[in-house]
Amino acid sequence: MQRSLSELNGCSRDDFVASLANIFECSPWIAEQAAAARPFAGVKPLLAAMKDTVDRAPAEQRMTLIKAHPDLANKTQRAAGLTAESTSEQNSLGLDRLSDAEFEAFERVNNAYRAKFGFPYIVCVRRHTKDSVLRDFERRLPNDVATETQTSINEICRIAALRLDQFVVSDDRLAVHGRLSTHVLDTHSGKPAVGISVVLTELSDLGEARVIARAVTNSDGRTDQPLIGGRPVPIGRYELMFSVGEYFAGRGVPMSDPPFLDQIPLRFSVSDPEGHLHVPLLVTPWSYGTYRGS
Repeated sequence: MQRSLSELNGCSRDDFVASLANIFECSPWIAEQAAAARPFAGVKPLLAAMKDTVDRAPAEQRMTLIKAHPDLANKTQRAAGLTAESTSEQNSLGLDRLSDAEFEAFERVNNAYRAKFGFPYIVCVRRHTKDSVLRDFERRLPNDVATETQTSINEICRIAALRLDQFVVSDDRLAVHGRLSTHVLDTHSGKPAVGISVVLTELSDLGEARVIARAVTNSDGRTDQPLIGGRPVPIGRYELMFSVGEYFAGRGVPMSDPPFLDQIPLRFSVSDPEGHLHVPLLVTPWSYGTYRGS
C-alpha cells in the first residue's frame, strides 16, 4: 500500500517507522533516526536522510545491515520465508524458476562469495538479468573485504531507492527508471509502419529465453507504451523480433514466395538501467537497418 509523503510527514513517529521499516531490509533503526528530520520536502531528501543514517552508522551496525539480506536463489531461505520486498525483487529476476544449470551457477558463486567475505553477495536485482548478476559475481569476487563492504552498502541504497519509489507518493521523483522503446519505419513507402507485431525477449546463457513484452506498432510506427518503462531496464542481452512479412503482404507489395524477409530479429545489449535506449527498425521487403537511439 502506497503512502503519500504528506501522510508520512504528519503521522506519528511509530507509524512512520512501521511504514518505512523495511525500505532497508529488516532494519527499522534507519527509519527511526530519519524520522527526526521530518518534515521532508520530497522523497529525494527522505532518501538522503536515510542514506546519511547508514553512512554515519558504526561499522558493526552497517555489517548487521548487510547480513540482514538473503542470498540470491537460496532454496532454504526461500522456504523459511523472505520479506515480501525481497521475494518480489528476486522473482522479478526469475530466481524462483531457475534452470538446473542456473541454480548450480548461483549456488557456486554464493558459496564462493560467502567463504571469502563472510557476508551475502548483495546486488540491486531489479537492475539486472540473471546473466548480468552472474557476471557481476565474478567481477566482484577478487575484491578485498573493504571494497565489497562499501559496494554492498551502495547496492543496498539502490534497493532502498527503488522500494521508496514504489511506496512513497511525492511531487518529486527519484531517478531510478529507464526506458526501452522502438519504432518501425517503412522506407519502401516512406511512412511509419502500422500494425507490425513486436516481441521483446530477454536472452540467457544458461536458462530459457524469457518474453518480456509483446506489442503492435500504432499509426506512428511506435508502440503505445515503452517496451520497458516505469522501472530500470535490466542489464543484459535482448532480442526484438519484428513480423514484417505479413505487413508488406497486407499492403500488396510485390514479394517473393516465401518472402525474402519475414521475421527480423535484432539482438542488442543494455548497460545503463536508468537510461533511455531506443532500438528502431528501418525496413523494406528486401533490406533493413537499425541504430542506437535515445
